[in-house]
Amino acid sequence: MIMDIKDYSPTEMLAVAASRLLKDKTTVFCGTGIPMVAGLLAQKTHAPNLVVVFEAGGIGPKVPTLPISVGDSRTFHNALLAGSMDDVMSAAQLGFLDYGFIGGAEIDKFGNVNSTCIGSHDRPKVCLPGSGGGNDVGSLCWKTIITTPHEKRRLVEKVQFVTTPGYLDGPGAREAAGLPANTGPYRVVTNLAILGFDESTKVMRLLSMHPGVTLEQVRQNMGFEPLITDKIEETAYPTQEELNILRAEIDPYGIFVKQRR
Repeated sequence: MIMDIKDYSPTEMLAVAASRLLKDKTTVFCGTGIPMVAGLLAQKTHAPNLVVVFEAGGIGPKVPTLPISVGDSRTFHNALLAGSMDDVMSAAQLGFLDYGFIGGAEIDKFGNVNSTCIGSHDRPKVCLPGSGGGNDVGSLCWKTIITTPHEKRRLVEKVQFVTTPGYLDGPGAREAAGLPANTGPYRVVTNLAILGFDESTKVMRLLSMHPGVTLEQVRQNMGFEPLITDKIEETAYPTQEELNILRAEIDPYGIFVKQRR
């Protein structure tokens, strides 16, 4: 069957694209929402030996149905370890977690994430959910994957508050702040594109655009100019198998992933 953009929703494309970044026989620290969905989808498709880790202490569970948060009791179902937050954070600090997978209200060109507040921290216009394990994920996991809707108000020049450190203000800044070397943001996945980070400048760069998306759309919906390479890939379409699993097994009620109707 030849897939078409009419066959799936933008959030389904986001979830599928994000899931494909996770390799088999690795570990991933998943946050609530799309990160959980993508982790479970990866397990059911190309990465059956992926070990999913949840903030409340569930390590390697066999999740029966989609949890509504990282503290849901289902995140401990048939787990390798039913531990505590301390166990999970210690595992990250020891270098045992390959991927950190989170969302955020604002992400800037250096991959810093804001999930704390909009406006002044002392007199905020909007109070967001806060850090939770977001700081630990971005500070200690080897590669951080960030998901977000592709909007100018979210992809900003500079975040209003650094909840989760990316490359801070550029090359060498993480190391100068005392964070482990060779860690940091790896990919940003949106409903329009996949972005990475330039190795020398640490500035966000466009890697691929989802089917039907134009470069103008990507640029118009960002608050800064990403680095553009000579060749921009097109993200592979979701397969029917991926969509069937996503819709029927993982999120049949559309709790986190809106389906195409």
